[in-house]
Amino acid sequence: MRRGEVRVALLSIEGTNCDDELFVALKALGARPEIVHLKQLEQRDVERARFRTLDDYQLVFVPGGFSSGDYVRAGAIFAARIRAAIGPQLEAYLQSGRLLGGICNGFQVLTELGLLPGQPGGRLGPPEAALHANVSGHYECRPTFVAWDGGQFPALQHVAKGQRYLFPSGHGEGNLVLGGPPGQRLRELEANGQVLFRWVAPDGSPATYPWNPNGSVGNVAGLTNPEGNVFGLMPHPERNFSRAQRPDWTRGGGAEGPSDGERFFEAVLRCAERTG
Repeated sequence: MRRGEVRVALLSIEGTNCDDELFVALKALGARPEIVHLKQLEQRDVERARFRTLDDYQLVFVPGGFSSGDYVRAGAIFAARIRAAIGPQLEAYLQSGRLLGGICNGFQVLTELGLLPGQPGGRLGPPEAALHANVSGHYECRPTFVAWDGGQFPALQHVAKGQRYLFPSGHGEGNLVLGGPPGQRLRELEANGQVLFRWVAPDGSPATYPWNPNGSVGNVAGLTNPEGNVFGLMPHPERNFSRAQRPDWTRGGGAEGPSDGERFFEAVLRCAERTG
């Protein structure tokens, strides 16, 4: 499949607020992104010409924001609405092998759906993990670094383990807590290659606060499902897409050219070309 044929759905409801930035990033790379309200997939309360199904797309993202005001807990209401409205449609989409990504609030939504860390088969289920309030007790918004953990995620198989990316963070509930006996579930995910990214310090060493902005177990900043086609991460690649968005651009070669977010999304789109 050619890049211009890759259609990308950016799912939204009230409170989603990072979909425009993600749209601009993916459009700049030649894909065909579309901001799709959940009601368009439910095919209700919108004009028939705006009806959509997940079969229309080769890649789906749940963007960041504060869906439904983060009431109950972050991502819980959006997840419940997805489960009720398009649960079987989403399971069929995932079983086709296509990619589903969640960024920040989207990671919270996919965790609430039971898709991350998830069980084999791409089925929705009860949550196996939670993204609790940051250990600091407040919202954290700053440049942060993550390192690729060399796992199952197909889009980064060409990248050396330990590759660092500067992805800014902006969240109040990013503290990943896994179900089960302490440490056991993390070891299982590590063995399965389901750890996508870990928080690291600028020099690549293990992170402590503030480089781990939330206190997540094992410095985990992102996960995949067992098959690798569902992925979620807390920081925002779309907020460091070009060099002009880097905090050090005046000291590091100017504002022109790509940055870490562009490299990440380019890899994801190449994977979508193969799986679409």
